[in-house]
Amino acid sequence: MSINWFPGHMHKARKEIAEVMPQVDIIIEMLDARIPFSSENPLVPQLRGNTPCIKVLNKADLADPALTQRWVEHFDSQAGIKAIPISQQNPEQIRALLQLCNDMLPERNLDIRGARAMIMGIPNVGKSTLINTLAGRTIAKTGNEAGVTKMQQRIKLDNNVILTDTPGFLWPKLSPPTCGYRLAVTGAIKDTVFDYADIAMFAADYLLQAYPQAVMQRFGLTEVPENDIALMDAIGIKRGAMRKGGIVDLEKVGSILITELRAGNMGGITLETPEMVSQELIEAKAEEAAKAKDKAEREAERKRKTPTTPTPRPPAPPSVNAKHRENTVNQPEYS
Repeated sequence: MSINWFPGHMHKARKEIAEVMPQVDIIIEMLDARIPFSSENPLVPQLRGNTPCIKVLNKADLADPALTQRWVEHFDSQAGIKAIPISQQNPEQIRALLQLCNDMLPERNLDIRGARAMIMGIPNVGKSTLINTLAGRTIAKTGNEAGVTKMQQRIKLDNNVILTDTPGFLWPKLSPPTCGYRLAVTGAIKDTVFDYADIAMFAADYLLQAYPQAVMQRFGLTEVPENDIALMDAIGIKRGAMRKGGIVDLEKVGSILITELRAGNMGGITLETPEMVSQELIEAKAEEAAKAKDKAEREAERKRKTPTTPTPRPPAPPSVNAKHRENTVNQPEYS
């Protein structure tokens, strides 16, 4: 199953960001520390060009600290980018962003004109909460759901920073497909777009591979389940998510597992590593190339089998002699 979510207001947001981008000195892109790659919008590099960028790994308190550090190093190795992990529970980490904005513009006289920053990010990544913390007052509407912010707004902050807030937006095609699943698991995609059983199976498979002890401890299991469906069954039995006949209700179990994961009740968990996504990108590119080749071959085969009807040739114009004969036919004879 492929998960995508790109409503009309996201297309509008992308166009508005492109229009304002030439006026921006620095970009603050908020990522989810649990899915730094999947929450990194591939359209941002196209939009920002050479504009300096701060990658803010938000919700670091819900992520695996060791993997968060590896992601920070991964982003820091890229030109013009600085990455920092933050938690909404630590306002001082958030306020440090203002000074970092100025530090990344060493050639600018910020006393004359303050830094013009733009904050970007996927839905439900925590932009509005961060803005309210920076401003010291409630400016942006917050909500534990995707797509709360609907339009741009400009806010003057301390350190003479002018911040442009933008609506969260995704991109038309989520690739590799696992990217869409991770976004759904962490709440960046509206719950109405998918069913919990589907994404919970995806999460269960990963958790058994990467964090089996955390899963066992949270759900009181005495041994590691063999596979994703076995884990779902075990959770259903432990939490009483059963249907008539003693059958596990996978939809209820899926909701339980995803809710526990989003709340951080299994400890710090990161759903991807730099090495993992690099391999996924290689596989996705190869799969797309194979699909394109197959499509081209099927189109060529279709054309080969389609009979070609020769175009009828128009009748040749009569010759001069023919015209002469036509004119002399039925002529009266004179004696």
